[in-house]
Amino acid sequence: MSESIRVLIEEDKLNQRIAELGAQISKDFAGEEVCLICILKGSVFFTCELAKRITVPVTLDFMSVSSYGSSTVSSGVIKLKKDLDESIEGKNVIVIEDIIDTGRTLKYLLEDLTKRNPKSLKLCTMLDKPDRRVTDVATDYTGFEIPDEFVVGYGLDYDQRYRNLPYIGILSLN
Repeated sequence: MSESIRVLIEEDKLNQRIAELGAQISKDFAGEEVCLICILKGSVFFTCELAKRITVPVTLDFMSVSSYGSSTVSSGVIKLKKDLDESIEGKNVIVIEDIIDTGRTLKYLLEDLTKRNPKSLKLCTMLDKPDRRVTDVATDYTGFEIPDEFVVGYGLDYDQRYRNLPYIGILSLN
């Protein structure tokens, strides 16, 4: 089986939108501190670039949650592979996700984080795929809404490959 990738969102458009999101978050949390929770592994690129563009004090923590494995379709089974290192109680928390697909993983994660009593809990996603949504998840900050295609690049992978592409591309398996 061969694979091909077609560019969906170019690097310069990603950079421009991330700068806009950083400016909006900085405005929304002016005078406060935010804790960014990066959802590993796919959100690393996005989280780092976003954090550089936020002007209020930022702390970082990481979680790893999986529902894909080595498939292009969500399994629906959610596994918490790595929990937070620090408490989020009383903090302004922004969960940083690479892509929202069915919404199952985020719904599970946001319910879990809400129980930890943050001061505020927001969701920021680089990509939103609303046509695939099976559970209601509201985003506070969205980079791009995309069609129902399997995408790679800028942290997103297919079987751990293609994360390092500087753009978002549509993967076709031929």
